[in-house]
Amino acid sequence: MKMRLTRRALLRGVGAGVFAGAVRGPAWAATARTPSQGEGPFYPVGWTANAGPDLIGIGHGAVRASGQPLALSGRVLDAVGRPLAGVRVEIWQCDHRGVYRHPRDRGRGRVDAGFRGFGAMSTDLEGGFTFHTIVPVPYPGRPPHIHAKLKRGSQELLTTQLYLKGNPSNRRDGLLSFLGPGRRAALMLALRESVLHGRIPAMAATFDFVV
Repeated sequence: MKMRLTRRALLRGVGAGVFAGAVRGPAWAATARTPSQGEGPFYPVGWTANAGPDLIGIGHGAVRASGQPLALSGRVLDAVGRPLAGVRVEIWQCDHRGVYRHPRDRGRGRVDAGFRGFGAMSTDLEGGFTFHTIVPVPYPGRPPHIHAKLKRGSQELLTTQLYLKGNPSNRRDGLLSFLGPGRRAALMLALRESVLHGRIPAMAATFDFVV
């Protein structure tokens, strides 16, 4: 038996499809939020307007900082996977000797003068960011890690720490022990070989923050 398709039924179907598309919108994928972790005692006190994303002083085919260069890039996303533009991403970490650029660090007399120790930038229209820093090294009693804080205006979106995937000292860290396996895995950086400016041997890692 043939079904008769009336003009009214056709319009109802088209209208329903348009409405459903408007409700669904773009096909963003829901994503678990990045676990938060403590700020630690060495949040930088020397932020300036020009504290950019270069912590190692790249120039003339070399870097001023000691340590293994690292290109850390990624995006900032909301909980349904949409990129967030204009979010300030701050990172800070100790230098290759395990010393923070902070007046309270007792090893300050040995600080690497070529390593800025902290940097900040705002995400682009795709939520993207890129920092040039060093592969983190252990701090006494802690595994290698990079601190991060995300802000939008005066609102703090996230404070956390990033770790090196597969580093054996992660298993002994008190802060990480409070997280389940999946949440610990969500804070890990997977390193790969790369170059900076096409000529400087480096490592690279990609990390997406979800807030």
